[in-house]
Amino acid sequence: MPLQSKLLLIILDGVPWRNFRRLFGNLEGFVQNGDARVWKHRSVLPSISGPCYASIHTGVAPQAHGVLANEIRHRVQYPDIFSEVTRAGGKTGAVTHSYWSEFFNRHPFDLVRDIEYDEPDGPITHGRFHTMTGYGRDNQMTPCDVDLFATLTMLTKRFGIDYGILHTCTLDSMGHRFGHDCLQMDNACLAMDSMLAAFLPGWLAAGYEVIVTADHGQTDRGTHGGHEDMQQETALYWFGGGNGPVSDATIDQLQLAPTVLSRLGVPAPDSMKAKPFLT
Repeated sequence: MPLQSKLLLIILDGVPWRNFRRLFGNLEGFVQNGDARVWKHRSVLPSISGPCYASIHTGVAPQAHGVLANEIRHRVQYPDIFSEVTRAGGKTGAVTHSYWSEFFNRHPFDLVRDIEYDEPDGPITHGRFHTMTGYGRDNQMTPCDVDLFATLTMLTKRFGIDYGILHTCTLDSMGHRFGHDCLQMDNACLAMDSMLAAFLPGWLAAGYEVIVTADHGQTDRGTHGGHEDMQQETALYWFGGGNGPVSDATIDQLQLAPTVLSRLGVPAPDSMKAKPFLT
């Protein structure tokens, strides 16, 4: 039985609220034109990538799912978006850092077995991953974002996925290297906005609803993890139907998973306690 709708979740790692609203002219243009809505989105604590990834997809806090740092990785033992969409008969796709495969498919990540897979029984039906092995300040080891956007588009066209997630660390890595108040970061955000704009209209034309957001923010010194607005607050852009909160509302990160499932017409498991922010 087909799902109620199709949805893509785009995670641009480590972009604070200020830089989304100031530098992403295409996203902001869609909002001004009435084609999208934007809200503030506040991450869980710690505001670190791994814990945020696990919370985005399970709707439970890090203190429950146990991913408390990037170095603490395991197969998460809570229902998540992938598992529930697959259970409902849908097809899922992921173009992400390998952490997502470890959290939601199998751990540890095997470079040869898991870099790319197509597994009808899921929970991740079609996975395309990168590891950023050797990452550091002087060499970010990040893949080109055009390649990632193109790969997600390929999954939509080749396999007709119902739910897909794309995650890129480019801006987070740039932020760690340069901070978020400098010419290098301005140009990196402008480039990401342009790359995304080349693919977004095609996804919408293909019938997908789209969320563009980040896992957490980042400070002007390039840090995140703590309890501070710059570290926790980012933006969430919504391209789709339904009724949302008032424009100055703040979306809790634990609301993302039940909202995605609600839009797809898939029941949320009992472990997802937060209410969807779209009705």
